[in-house]
Amino acid sequence: MSNWVKFDIDAVEPEMGAPEPGRLVSGNPTFRTWNVEEAEGGLYAGIWEATPGKWKIVYEEWEYFHILSGHSIVEEEGGEPVHLKPGDSMVLRPGFKGSWEVVETTRKDYVIRV
Repeated sequence: MSNWVKFDIDAVEPEMGAPEPGRLVSGNPTFRTWNVEEAEGGLYAGIWEATPGKWKIVYEEWEYFHILSGHSIVEEEGGEPVHLKPGDSMVLRPGFKGSWEVVETTRKDYVIRV
């Protein structure tokens, strides 16, 4: 077994998903997630993609991500909207509450620690 993992989404079957019905704000977004790494201690890494729409988010986990393509807007409750485009990176900490809006189909790579 090697001590490295290449982010090769062609080698991983994507998981399909969507926002929970009670969290949907607008549109009909769908998700594809290529989880390429799962490590002990609740650590995950991979690629996530979503189609246009808006939904409420509540983070109990810690997540770092980097936008690869598209345009999204993340807004914390009581905060200002943050427009995310290719090249942008962000960390969402446990306790974050707000919304995620995909304006243009967005793809990001991520590392999550639960």
